[in-house]
Amino acid sequence: MTLAADPLLQPFQLKHLTLRNRVMSTSHEPAYSDDGMPKDRYRLYHVEKARGGAALTMTAGSAVVSRDSPPAFGNLLAYKDEIVPFLAELADAVHGEGCAVMIQLTHLGRRTGWNKADWLPVLAPSPVREPAHRAFPKVIEDWDIERIIADYASAAARMQAAGLDGLEIEAYGHLADQFWSPATNQRTDEYGGSLDNRMRFSVRVMQAMRDAVGPHFLLGMRLVCDEAWEIGLSRADGVEIARRFKASGLVDFLNIIRGHIDTDNALTEVIPVTGMRSAPHLDFAGEVRNAVGIPVFHAARINDVATARHAIASGKLDMVGMTRALIADPHIVRKTASGAEDSIRPCVGATYCLDRIYEGHEALCIHNPATGREATMPHVVPRSDGPARKVVVIGAGPAGLEAARVSAERGHDVVLFEATGKAGGQILLATRAPRRRDLIGIVDWRVAQLQRLGVDMRFSTYATAADVLDEAPDIVVVATGGVPDTEVLESGNDLVVSSWDVISGQVQPATRALVFDDNGMHPGMQAAELLAEAGAQVEIVSPERFFAPEMGGLNHAKYAQAFNKLGVRVTINARLKSVRREGNGLVAVVGSDYGARTEERHVDQVVVEHATLPVDELYQELRPLSCNLGEVDYGDLLAGKPQSVVRNAAGTFRLLRIGDAVASRNIHAAIYDGLRYAKDF
Repeated sequence: MTLAADPLLQPFQLKHLTLRNRVMSTSHEPAYSDDGMPKDRYRLYHVEKARGGAALTMTAGSAVVSRDSPPAFGNLLAYKDEIVPFLAELADAVHGEGCAVMIQLTHLGRRTGWNKADWLPVLAPSPVREPAHRAFPKVIEDWDIERIIADYASAAARMQAAGLDGLEIEAYGHLADQFWSPATNQRTDEYGGSLDNRMRFSVRVMQAMRDAVGPHFLLGMRLVCDEAWEIGLSRADGVEIARRFKASGLVDFLNIIRGHIDTDNALTEVIPVTGMRSAPHLDFAGEVRNAVGIPVFHAARINDVATARHAIASGKLDMVGMTRALIADPHIVRKTASGAEDSIRPCVGATYCLDRIYEGHEALCIHNPATGREATMPHVVPRSDGPARKVVVIGAGPAGLEAARVSAERGHDVVLFEATGKAGGQILLATRAPRRRDLIGIVDWRVAQLQRLGVDMRFSTYATAADVLDEAPDIVVVATGGVPDTEVLESGNDLVVSSWDVISGQVQPATRALVFDDNGMHPGMQAAELLAEAGAQVEIVSPERFFAPEMGGLNHAKYAQAFNKLGVRVTINARLKSVRREGNGLVAVVGSDYGARTEERHVDQVVVEHATLPVDELYQELRPLSCNLGEVDYGDLLAGKPQSVVRNAAGTFRLLRIGDAVASRNIHAAIYDGLRYAKDF
């Protein structure tokens, strides 16, 4: 296939708007807002996708239209006039890159909390609580309905005034479709019962917005056409709703969703995480398109160009949403169009981005630390305008691979030492779980880039100080990672094994196992799941209020599913105190931080997950030989300036350490270290 014939690169005519290709970023809220406004960080995030070739970027997810729809996770405030100039600046910048820009508006209804913003009551069609946000909503009244419809109309007018190309309203899990769904609408008045009645609110909203913006501003709807829920909106009613909106002439496009989002577990079916099927709702979206006859957009784990191309070529979609893929690499389209498709940084489905949003943090990609940091971190690393240097990197885990990649992109001569025979570090452990095997893309992409850049990679080489000095380096980066820390008990530390021991297969599962996890991330949960799958009776003990709090709800849900299926017992608010041997077994003494009472567990195996300790022997040996004695000027680091500390005039090289060689953190932190140091070499 020639590039000119690539279905993904063909333009699409949406009424009067010509979209330059078929790739879009669908609406989502990255929580980059500042006082509810899309300021510099928000703007630069979307501009990068435009610069990378996307045809359409949808901002917000969603911008709220009313004060009694308080932001659940950094939502933009579309009810404020002051948003217009910020959106106008964003629109001008995105348009300047040849990309269209729209926004998503909503009233969250019951999908938020009352104890936010102005502390106004959360409302919904009926007093049905939503588990995810835990608010008990008041029943929406007639005056609420009139007020909110007017709010939608005035918000739409603001979006038009800002120069956006159009908007969509959110109708999956939010107020509009809370009226549609039998699960959330138990009314007996003109807004409940029949489908006509249940659609009345959303039809009035769309009509009010159309009246406010006229016929030429694009209006769409991101709507659920099947809640896949025995008590929810049926497929038949969902498709009929889509048909009726098409017939009304009020909408210009539909953005199709399947599933419901009341719980974390349900949400993973709408937004699949790693280990789940690719593009699970693509065929359904195509069926809606065929049934309704209206332009259809859709996004749900369409992570790669091949799947996106198929979605367009097969006529299932008019525009394909590659939202998480564009978070991983906003330059997907540019690379595809230039014949460099194999250089696209892959989305590995880790869902670190969304888990962070739902936990109240900003969206970050697990292995692209430039996303959301466009003001300070480059997506395309420029060559250095200074002298070429010799850079030696020790360790081929994620931190070392990134430092080596960025150094080589800068034009430096790079040698990478790795003690084992394979790149990857702790990621290799993570990928031993079938559900997380896609994480290997983090490693494979970087190794491919290092090969392209001609980096000298020396595997199965345990680098010594002499090896490093033989290279006559200008810069030495120690990325030697960490090793498990199991020395956390009052007694019996010699009787426990680490989660790494279990995951790697060095220790075989026993019959009865207790997993103590106070790290709160994947390794302990992965070990527990592996043990249970091998037939062990497993109890997880955690001092936290819930298990694995550092993981995030979407990934948490998959472990919870597995633990439920395998009969794993989870004990929270409990701390492993000690372990002693008794006969052929072990006795684990479990207490808590809330009192002196203890209990005993008779088990065959105790697994401890307490993160890692740095492997820093080489760093300590090299420190006195370096010009900076290992010191980092954090002021220069955060200002994006090269390190210039000199503590030892006789030192011949600058020494830095990154990733878990500093302290136990995570994949993103390791890769971010690699980028933010090496970009200034």
